Order: sequence, then structure tokens, then C-alpha cells
Amino acid sequence: MTDTVNPGGDTLNPPLFNYATLAITGEVDRIRRGVQPAAWARAGAMLLKAPAVFTVGTGRSGLALQMAAMRLMHLGLSVHVVGEVTAPAIGPDDVLIAASGSGTTKRVVQAAETARKQGANVVALTTAPDSPLASVSTEVLVIPAADKQDFDGKVSDQYAGSLFEQSVLLLTDALFHALWRSSGTQATELWRLHANLE
Repeated sequence: MTDTVNPGGDTLNPPLFNYATLAITGEVDRIRRGVQPAAWARAGAMLLKAPAVFTVGTGRSGLALQMAAMRLMHLGLSVHVVGEVTAPAIGPDDVLIAASGSGTTKRVVQAAETARKQGANVVALTTAPDSPLASVSTEVLVIPAADKQDFDGKVSDQYAGSLFEQSVLLLTDALFHALWRSSGTQATELWRLHANLE
């Protein structure tokens, strides 16, 4: 696609944008085909049984999990984002959803270790099944995306951890959708929990 790029210029030709959308959606579809549905189903069952659910992540992964937290709240679950001033202490049988592409993000790993010490379960979203985060987790949801320092483009053509972060959002949305549809709850019932102080 080099013929559609003006290096150092201030224009972007439409064909390159079209190429980018196809590249990204193609990569996301490859991730979808590479995950293990049974593991996600186990994680979903764990969430439904938990007294409370917490999410932790940094950067764009953390933002994706904040969106997941909102959707789980719409299901009627008690959900908290780690670091928010209203987040309570995690306790026995609670679930911490922790996202780190590398599985080594210090804040995320430490939160997971604390959660396990308190008797909570940890669901890890990571590209690295042998990482410190995975080793301390109850359920490991491996997302076969690129690590943010994978600069050679072998796993993803996108910059840094973009594919992992996109996958966190889409896969947690898929988990929400599956849990919602299996519950038999109507959309109007979920809507009553939608924020009305905006």
C-alpha cells in the first residue's frame, strides 16, 4: 500500500484507510477464531456466582475493562473498577478481571496477587499463558494477539498492543452478550440500570 501514502505529507488517500479497516477487522476475526469458548464460558459462570466483580488494567486495556464493567453492571452484577474511590475491599469468592497483554504489568499482577490472598478468584486476559499474571489466576483467557512490544509485525500489523486492546473490548462484549441472552432478560430491564445522571 505504499502507493497510497505520502511520507511526511499531510494527506491520506482513501485506499489506505480501506486497507486499514480490512486489516484490523481481519486480525480481530483471527483472534475470535483463536480463543477457547469453554474457558470464556467458565469465566462467565464464575462472574454470575461472585458476590462482587472487580476489574483492573492499565492504559487502553484498563479502558476496555471499564466498558466491560459497565455492561456487567447492566446485568445486575455488583461491579467495581480498581482504583476508583468507591471501590470496596475485595473478599472471598469475589472475582477480579485482570487484563495485561504481557502478563507482567506490575499494578495488575500485584492486584491479582492481593485478590488471591483475600480468597477471591482471578480471571486473567493476556497473550502470555506462562506469565506471572497467568500463574496467579484462577482462569486464564488467552488472547492470541501481539504484545505491545512486538515491533516486527509478525503477529499484528497494528501498532503496539492495539490488537490485544481491541480484543479485550470485543471479547468481553461477547461475554456480556452471551450472559444476557442466556438470562432471558429483556433489553428494557437492562435499561433501568442505565445511568440517569449524565
